[in-house]
Amino acid sequence: MADETKTCACERHKNTPRSQDLQADLQKRLNRVIGQLNGIKSMLDDNRYCGDVLIQLSAADSAIKGIERIVLQNHLETCMVEEIQAGNTEIIDEAMDLIKRISR
Repeated sequence: MADETKTCACERHKNTPRSQDLQADLQKRLNRVIGQLNGIKSMLDDNRYCGDVLIQLSAADSAIKGIERIVLQNHLETCMVEEIQAGNTEIIDEAMDLIKRISR
């Protein structure tokens, strides 16, 4: 068993790297969300009004969903297309499962 290597879905890598522009955009968006979350944490630490906290949480959630849509589109345009072109039509089931999971 010592020779076995542990892998999980979280360790997979894309065959086609994201473009520098896309990568920069995603990083910028993620940094903005991190800033929002840190601001929300400060609001909670400062015992701010619940309604104000909820509005900021909603804004952060919306920003994350925007990032999610961008990554999904990139996934469909690259990873999915490559798999289908290689003859792997079973990837469609994976895509449908992924869309169901992120749509909750």
